[in-house]
Amino acid sequence: MNGLLLLGLAALVLVVAYLCYGRYLVKTWGIDPNATTPAVAKEDGVDYVPTNKWTVFAHQFSSIAGAGPVTGPVMAMMFGWLPAFLWVVIGGVFFGAVQDFGALYASVKSEGKSMGQIIEKYIGRTGKKLFFLFCWVFTLIVIAAFADMVAGTFNGFSVEGAKLAPNASAASISILYVFVAMAFGLLLRKVNLEGWPKVVLGIVLIVAMLAVGIKFPVYATKQTWIYLVFVYIFFASVTPMWLLKSPRDYLTTFLFIGMIAAAVVGVFMSNPTVTVPAFTGFKSATGSYLFPTLFVTIACGAVSGFHSLVSSETSSKMVKNEKDMLQVGYGSMLLESLLAVLVIVIVGSLPNLKQTGVLDSALANMALADTATPFTKFSAGVTGLVAQLGLPQSWGLCIMTMFVSALALTSLDAVARISRMSFQEFFEVEEGETPSQLVSVLTNKYVSTLISLFFGYLLSLGGYVNIWPLFGSANQLLAAMVLVSLAVFLKVTGRKGFMLYVPMVLMFIVTMTALVQAIYAIVMKLFVTGGFALMTDGLQLVVAVLLVALGLMITFHSTGKLVNSKAE
Repeated sequence: MNGLLLLGLAALVLVVAYLCYGRYLVKTWGIDPNATTPAVAKEDGVDYVPTNKWTVFAHQFSSIAGAGPVTGPVMAMMFGWLPAFLWVVIGGVFFGAVQDFGALYASVKSEGKSMGQIIEKYIGRTGKKLFFLFCWVFTLIVIAAFADMVAGTFNGFSVEGAKLAPNASAASISILYVFVAMAFGLLLRKVNLEGWPKVVLGIVLIVAMLAVGIKFPVYATKQTWIYLVFVYIFFASVTPMWLLKSPRDYLTTFLFIGMIAAAVVGVFMSNPTVTVPAFTGFKSATGSYLFPTLFVTIACGAVSGFHSLVSSETSSKMVKNEKDMLQVGYGSMLLESLLAVLVIVIVGSLPNLKQTGVLDSALANMALADTATPFTKFSAGVTGLVAQLGLPQSWGLCIMTMFVSALALTSLDAVARISRMSFQEFFEVEEGETPSQLVSVLTNKYVSTLISLFFGYLLSLGGYVNIWPLFGSANQLLAAMVLVSLAVFLKVTGRKGFMLYVPMVLMFIVTMTALVQAIYAIVMKLFVTGGFALMTDGLQLVVAVLLVALGLMITFHSTGKLVNSKAE
């Protein structure tokens, strides 16, 4: 299959979907450009901050485009490139983008309330408590998986002890990113910088960081980076949005755009052929079945419950005009789907790129090795393509390593904040009630962040390979619960929500099947096949069972409200 044709087809479908289906949702649900948004009405300089739509878009896209659009599609190609491609495009248009936009829309229309608070208003306090508990458990899985990925990417030493310059340089650039982003945030706080001057300054800062990071790599072990990553996301969770998160997301978006642009240009120049099989069968070589594995392996890029948390917890508190919501919610998801298709094209073309000499022997061996991670495959593929433009491969590999690690880091700092907020909101007392001393301590933002990160660290000990299936299942189950909650919101507020029914039912069936399979596999380890580890498998078993129980209770509670509720 011609890779350029596949990419062009996906881009055309996604653009048409934005212009047609996205605008249909806006017209059906209703948007008021003259309404006062929560960001304006509740401006506090910390969470509620009226923000330019491009900056909010940058925050949304940077936060949702984590490791998923790279990792999921690569892993799902065990069934061939065609099932992965179809699920990304169809899921992105009719499942993921609808959910992301719907969560943002519901939050903005509900005074900036999070999904859990919306559930309390339209479904009840019990549903809210269950939802926040589920969200908190889910965020622990995300923290564990992505922290392990980032630390592995920054690991400066091979198994044999040799120095890995690309990893060390990427780590150095990431350290610079934190401090430069804070300085950039302080500058924007003092100086009204918008438009092209802001863009130019952002690009200059990125180029400077890349140059310094490549020149001065930082070598440290994976375990050291695990500790440093958790220190970073602690501060990302408790600092004001304008100081670190927003400016970092704004700068990171240029990286993402640069990465996507470089990959697209490389595809145009090389015109690669996707040589992996289109379809390998309903059962993979590892024994996994296409249903439900495909639908939980590809989460980000098709549909991801985590996105709804970003939409309702952070982005909804930054939107300063309702007309910006389509671009922020629906548009950012479609761009992520395009990134996922790009990953499919490049990784699916690796054998062809090796055969045609686009990848030199070193890059090809690294990308096609059995131990190569999805990050490594994608980074090597894009490096080979970009090298056609004359960029030294050593520089290209370093920059690409930085790009893909930035994907995971931007999700990490977002999910750490969401984890803290979910924990706090779970213990939130009714208006007018006086919280006990214990509740006051637990809801302290520093204490709640430390508790969340502690359990996230314990889960990370299992490694992202073992955590990813659990992450995918929990993520898609969260999507199912959000979709049914949004359906209740739309029905009660007198809006049409029929477009949510098929996605929510399918995602519930998929995720429950996958979670039951995961529990069965762990139990078999314990009683039959052996290899059961208490710290990793035991903790994952507890989490999986808890997710199933919470998912069933929330879905049952919410579906009852959906059937019995009436328009206000």
